[in-house]
Order: sequence, then C-alpha cells, then structure tokens
Amino acid sequence: IKLSRELSKRTRGATLYLFDEPTTGLHPQEIYKLVSIIYDLVSKGNTVIAIEHNIDFVRCADHLIDLGPGAGDEGGRLVASGSVADIASCRQSLTGRFLRYTG
Repeated sequence: IKLSRELSKRTRGATLYLFDEPTTGLHPQEIYKLVSIIYDLVSKGNTVIAIEHNIDFVRCADHLIDLGPGAGDEGGRLVASGSVADIASCRQSLTGRFLRYTG
C-alpha cells in the first residue's frame, strides 16, 4: 500500500500501472484502502490493470477480462470480458459463477 500511495502522489496521468495480485496478504481494511488508492490513480487519468483473485477487489473493477476455463494447459483463453454484471451473467465463466454465488 505504501508503494501505491507513493505512486498516486507522483502521478501526472496517462500512466499504466500493472499490479499482480496486490491484495495478497492484506487485511480486508487494507484492501479497502488499496481500492481507494487505485480509484484515485484512475481519477487522475491513469490506467490500472490488476491480476487478482480476491472477489471483493474484483467487484470494484470497471472492466473484467476472465481467462480460462481452467489453469495451466486448460486456461489462457478468453472466457468473458465486460463489466462485473456482464461477467456475473456469463454461464461459461467460473468467475461469473463465483460472483453470483457470493452475490
């Protein structure tokens, strides 16, 4: 979170940030803070791409790209792309199923 906060202070917009599972090891309150920092980055004209499995974090996304349908050799194909609601309504998407289940 300190890195994200520092990045948000120095950004001038038009920057691409790539985060790989940024919620790993974070307490739910820290995840909330991280989401707030990311919203701030985006509001300043930046783009944020995050690879993430935490469903609470995923629900905050503007756009999701769901790859699968499984892992390893069974994955890597586009299953669904769109808003959280779009993914939740996609019957082929395991992420969509989880979004519906945790609803």
